[in-house]
Formats: sequence, C-alpha cells, structure tokens
Amino acid sequence: PEEVAQAVRGHGAPQTRAPRIGARDAGDACVTDARTIEVRAGDARYGVHIDGRGRALEAARAHLAGVGDAVALVQDARVAELHGALLTDTPTLDLDGGEGVKELDVLGRVLDFCATASLSRQSALASYGGGTIGDLTGLAASLFKRGLDVVHVPTTLLAQVDSSVGGKTAINLRAGKNLAGTFHHPGAVFCDTSVLATLDDADLRSGFGEVVKTMLLADDADLAALEARTDALIRRDEDALGDVVARCVEVKRDVVEADPDERGPRRALNLGHTFGHAIERVAGFGTVPHGVAVAVGLGLAADASADALDADPELADRIRALLSRLGLPTSLDALRDEYGVALPADDLREALRHDKKGAVGQPEFVLLRAPGDAALGVPLEDALLARLFA
Repeated sequence: PEEVAQAVRGHGAPQTRAPRIGARDAGDACVTDARTIEVRAGDARYGVHIDGRGRALEAARAHLAGVGDAVALVQDARVAELHGALLTDTPTLDLDGGEGVKELDVLGRVLDFCATASLSRQSALASYGGGTIGDLTGLAASLFKRGLDVVHVPTTLLAQVDSSVGGKTAINLRAGKNLAGTFHHPGAVFCDTSVLATLDDADLRSGFGEVVKTMLLADDADLAALEARTDALIRRDEDALGDVVARCVEVKRDVVEADPDERGPRRALNLGHTFGHAIERVAGFGTVPHGVAVAVGLGLAADASADALDADPELADRIRALLSRLGLPTSLDALRDEYGVALPADDLREALRHDKKGAVGQPEFVLLRAPGDAALGVPLEDALLARLFA
C-alpha cells in the first residue's frame, strides 16, 4: 500500500537522512560518524545514538549517570567480559544471552532484581547485550511498578539495526515466538559499532538477515547499495557497519512513527518473520538464530509473492543471491542440513497457526511485489504452503 511506501520514504516531519549504505568513497575513512536519529512515535521521543570506537558506550555511561533517581543494569555477562563494564557501583544482573533468557521464569528474576535494587517509578533499567537481553529488559521495565524508563545499549548487529528500536518487548511461550509482550519505547538507545568486531560469525550473519529485510522494505536503490557493499560488511568494516546501522534505523524509524502500535503499515516490518518464527518454534527456540530463520523466511516470502501476487520471480533469485553472499542459507533444505533439524512441513504449518499477527488460526503474511512495495495481511492457501515447505 501507498501508506507503507510513504512511511518508508519518511513523509512527515523533516529528518536528517542517513547516508545510503554504499554512499562513501573507498578513501573516506571516518570510522563511523557520530549520528543521532530521533524517533517520535506517539507520545515517545528518544534518540538512537550511533558511533564507533567506544564513543557510544561512553555516551551511554554519561546519559545513565544523570537519568532518574536510580539505575539498574541487566547485562549479557559475556559482553561485559569482552567490552568492560557499562556501569560500576550499580546494581547489575548478569545473564547469558540467547533465546533461553526469554522465558517467564527469567522475567520473574529480572522483576525480583528490580525490587531488590529498590527501583522507583522514577528509576531507569538499562540493557547491555543483544536483542534477547533487550527484549527481556524492556518487558520487565514496562511491568515493574507499571512502568520504568528503559535505556538500551545493544551489542549485536541484529539488535542495533532492529530490535532495540520501536518499543517492542517480548518473551517466548511454548506455543510460539514473542507471544507475551508489550509496547514500551526506550528513553534512549546507544549503538557502538566497535563492539560488533567481537561477534561470532553466526551472530553477525543473523544480523544480516534483518538488514536484508529492511533494505527490501526501503527501495531498490538501498537494496542495490547493500548488494554493492557485502564484501565490506563481511569484513566488518566499521564505516560500512555504521552506515548500515544508521540506514536501517532510519527506515524503521519512519515506519514506526507512522504506526507506533502496529495496526497498519508497521506490519511491513514482519516481512519474512511469519515463516521465520515458525522455523524457530519447530526447530526449538535458540537452535536456529532469529535472523537466519528470517533470511530463509524472506526467500519463502519471495516465492509466495511470485505465486500469490504475480511478482517478478527474478526478485526471489536476487534475494537468494544476496543472502548467499552474506553467508546465509537460502532454502529450508539448506537450513535443515546446516543445523541438523528436520522441520517437518506439517509442524511448520501448525506453528503458523500461532502467529500473533493473524486472525485466530489463520496466519497472515507480508509479501513483496518489488523492493519498497509490500503487501500486508495476505492469506496463503494450504496448497501453496505445502509446496513451499516441501
């Protein structure tokens, strides 16, 4: 719909546009410009601060020193080992990262931690880690005393380009991915691209899955710019990573501002996710990284688009070529082989029935006519799903 295109193009209040991913010349070595992208979603107002060489981490420390009447920190213990403490002399809860933290019992631990730290409704809770730590911390902040300020310091590519922005919080239930959650926007987000140097390859390419999704929703020029800079991203060039983080945040910002509560055009951000969430549930949460599942979901969505929308079938080939260059699997069979998971077609179809975005028992899909042209709420026939999952 045109409202989706308008949201992605940023119609509305003037904003400073991030450079396209491929905008820099090879000799422009800036090691990530300091950039702040302002988000105005409903009543929420906050900045996403993007910088490198540890400068965004320092900015986060300075911000947290002056926010609220008290601060407590939920952090990935491994991140703190690799990059140093974000805060000292502050109540801190160390957790392991990964999907295992997005559970009801861990949420209870975080809420008890907030109480032990004597946080008030004027206090702030900060997250320091990847997307799962941010999702969990944001949900706890929204619940404790009916709402605390939350500040995110995301340390994975996936969290920087996607999950830390937009106010979605969630944990998983046995029935499905992210089925228990709230909308609770952060007070600020600090993305330091220097921490991405220590990501393992699996986490880096998981982030690439969300990057590809976002550029597919932007426009053909952004998608082409990403295609032209895959080598630099795989090398973890900090300037390239800074540009891709900024552009993805900008695209998501525009969509979220147009639809803060996901009642309309924001649903476009679920491109690839209905399939991806089903893959994660059937494989067992944490077995297949989220962004990897989304990447395979993008290929399935492209195939479905060719059938249901009569979209250009060459788009699916283009998407799979880009995913392959970024080291991502491009089919269910490749995913089955790499992760040793069966992913039976009947189980995948059953998992789709628990999609939180569709009607009862009836999943709805985001499909793509062309880059920047998404179709929302598309039902797919069982026969087509059977072919896709074969």
